[in-house]
Amino acid sequence: MQTITIDSQSELRNVADAILQNLDGRSIVAFYGQMGAGKTTLIREIVALLGSSDVVTSPTFALVNQYSTEEGEAIYHFDFYRINRLEEAFDLGYEEYFYSGDLCLIEWSEKIGELLPEDDVMTVTIHVNSEVSRTFEIE
Repeated sequence: MQTITIDSQSELRNVADAILQNLDGRSIVAFYGQMGAGKTTLIREIVALLGSSDVVTSPTFALVNQYSTEEGEAIYHFDFYRINRLEEAFDLGYEEYFYSGDLCLIEWSEKIGELLPEDDVMTVTIHVNSEVSRTFEIE
């Protein structure tokens, strides 16, 4: 596990870089943290580091957004905050995304935890220390 503490949003790129450097072949990143912890903001940094010029927003109502890297590779951004039943993830066709080999960045992954492939998941837990300080645990 790697732990990184930042004291300003300008340091978030370092966290995004650490996540990408430590994927080790995994294609799913499950983000954990309270509302307002900065999950979407961190995902925005990851997508930017991968060379995408797409606008990153939380797919709260759509459940999934797709972005493209400069090489044309797909990045999927999920937000499962509003789902109430696992069947909603099945209706979305989660398997096609999770087993595609494309990078899947998942907010509120605790809502669908039993659907995550165990051997292909990096977890990132965000702890809010203060209004600007965050601690990230990357596993």
